[in-house]
Amino acid sequence: MDTPGRGSGDDIDPADQWVLNPGTGEYELRQPDTSAGRPTVPGPRSAPEPAAEPAAPGHRRATGRNQRKAKKKPRGKRILLWTGGTLAFVLVAGASTVYLYLRHLDGNITTTDTAGATSDSFSKDKAFNILVIGTDKRTGKGDSGYGDANSIGHADTTILLHVSKDRTNATALSIPRDLITDIPACPTKQPDDSVKTIPGTQGIRFNTSLGQLGRDPGCTVRTVAKLGDGLTVDHFMMADFNAVKTLTTAVGGVDVCLAHAVNDEKSHLNLAAGPQKIEGEQALAFVRTRYSWGNFGDLDRIKVQQQFLGSLFRKMKSDSTLTSPTRLMDLAETATKALTVDKGIGHISTLKDVALEMKKVPPKNISFLTLPVRDNPADGPVHKTVIEDEVPARQIFSMIKDDVSFTEVKKQQKAQQAAKLKGARSAPGDVRVDLYNAGAPAGSAQTTLAWLQTEKGVTKSSQLGNAGTPQQKTTLQYAPAQAAQARELADLMGLPASALKPGESETNAQGLPAMVLRLGADFKGAGIPLTGPAKAPSVRKTTADQVKCAS
Repeated sequence: MDTPGRGSGDDIDPADQWVLNPGTGEYELRQPDTSAGRPTVPGPRSAPEPAAEPAAPGHRRATGRNQRKAKKKPRGKRILLWTGGTLAFVLVAGASTVYLYLRHLDGNITTTDTAGATSDSFSKDKAFNILVIGTDKRTGKGDSGYGDANSIGHADTTILLHVSKDRTNATALSIPRDLITDIPACPTKQPDDSVKTIPGTQGIRFNTSLGQLGRDPGCTVRTVAKLGDGLTVDHFMMADFNAVKTLTTAVGGVDVCLAHAVNDEKSHLNLAAGPQKIEGEQALAFVRTRYSWGNFGDLDRIKVQQQFLGSLFRKMKSDSTLTSPTRLMDLAETATKALTVDKGIGHISTLKDVALEMKKVPPKNISFLTLPVRDNPADGPVHKTVIEDEVPARQIFSMIKDDVSFTEVKKQQKAQQAAKLKGARSAPGDVRVDLYNAGAPAGSAQTTLAWLQTEKGVTKSSQLGNAGTPQQKTTLQYAPAQAAQARELADLMGLPASALKPGESETNAQGLPAMVLRLGADFKGAGIPLTGPAKAPSVRKTTADQVKCAS
């Protein structure tokens, strides 16, 4: 395949086509200049010729036309280094990486029209969310031993990847495939460009948001958006089992650690305890193995997959990867062939932008966590696998929507809030408060009451239904003698100082004075601070710089 933008000279190296446009500060492909017979730099003015590089020891300097060619090759190699090794969140059973430098790789990428579920473009100036989907579809040589033999490709492994606006941190939130949730009605684009709406389904496993009834990745995107209370999912990336094998081989293997030896007859994984390097079929077996970790369930397998992803990310940012043009070329070919993406990022230039933005995030600030769930709940006559643990799950989605880091959570704001509420505090058990719903979502007062009593020890509390007149802001009214109680409750709930309203208390059902808490339209849910989280919710979290042994 011809390299796009190539001039008539057949001896031009493909890497030489990427040059710095001084007008934009971006690396771009040269465009043909038919008058000179050579490619020219796009943009407002041509880039100056780079200074000649010194000849390597033991080699003669090139001369004439070959000399010009020799000077350009180092620049092409530098472009490989700067654009390589960045999208390591891309997952187990669905991994992908994006450092593309030749237009012909566009032809490797498969795109899906999500009928409006995702954005039409990518912005480098804001936070973004990418849904990474690994399907259990059996494609590729040797994949017949994994997944459901008759699977049409369900959402077997799903990670919501949030990258912060300032690129200082990222969150990779795993969504269990067995989560019982509601799948909304889903418009899907048909081959003839018509749109077919697939009816929604209530109380069904999350993984059926893809494949079942003809659902496409846009349906999985819509399901996650609904699960996250209107969370915006900007884009998706999807791949199957084969991507894990090809990607790990392309990077030269991934380092993992096992707390104990594994000999799994189902996945055929056979590894000794301690540090190991795995790739190809062995890597796929590692991330698919379930009966060797924890309680043999998918939740424990997710933990191992997150450890694997952290190691993969470190490997892709390592010198052994970034300084090897051959390895980077292999990765570019592998990744683009493995990927299916939405049309908004379905081009080489856009994927390059995504990769470079992600590359800015330090591994120590990349948090891996799993959506909090309750396992095998006895909540009705119908057996369920796992259901959402509502309070911490709402906290996590709120933090993602508010672009709050799980590694450094608004320390300055926390200090300011503490200063505003400075003063004596009551013990939680001494706080008396009556709760009213004054414009918050239905059921908020009852949910908050249960959270305060069971999680925070505010046992002298009660909820009295609707307040009557809705209000935009949540308020806490208290008598002067209750100031210490007000400070304690504000701290427990994350109420801003502006929510505290000195005034009068009311008499509760026991005939005692009680503060009045009115939950307004700004109330986000039990345990979700209105000030932004003072700390991350108490859920298991790891970061990409941590090395742990699978157990």
